Amino acid sequence: MAATVEFHTGVPDVVDFACRLLRKAYQRGATVLCLAPMARLEALDRALWTFAEREFVPHVRLDHAAPALRVRTPIWLAEALPASGAGREVLLSLGAEPAPSEVGEDLRLIEVVGAGADEVERGRALWRHYKAAGRAIVHHPYGAGREA
Repeated sequence: MAATVEFHTGVPDVVDFACRLLRKAYQRGATVLCLAPMARLEALDRALWTFAEREFVPHVRLDHAAPALRVRTPIWLAEALPASGAGREVLLSLGAEPAPSEVGEDLRLIEVVGAGADEVERGRALWRHYKAAGRAIVHHPYGAGREA
């Protein structure tokens, strides 16, 4: 059976939403690879240092981290999938290219789509891509229930 992709759509502040998702994942002991374009990645990196006082979320930028630090850090931030594959339990995408088909079936894949017109169009293209690849999709519209 094809891996499931969870879509969170209509998110008004993608970076804040990602901070909350990453905090929850860290609290549950999950390892996460977060993929995003550079500008969003930099904003997320800064936000993770300050968004919740007394609740630091350990993270590392893969382009700046030594291998020994990567091994000890539960949350990785990157622009693209590392050459060695995800190596994580969760792949969180914040505007990155679609996850390649070789990403494992056991990997939890989450796509966060903002509320802006460009984001909506990107989300629709991703949805079509994953559907065509045979992946099951679970949709979580923002505001329809409890958020991260």
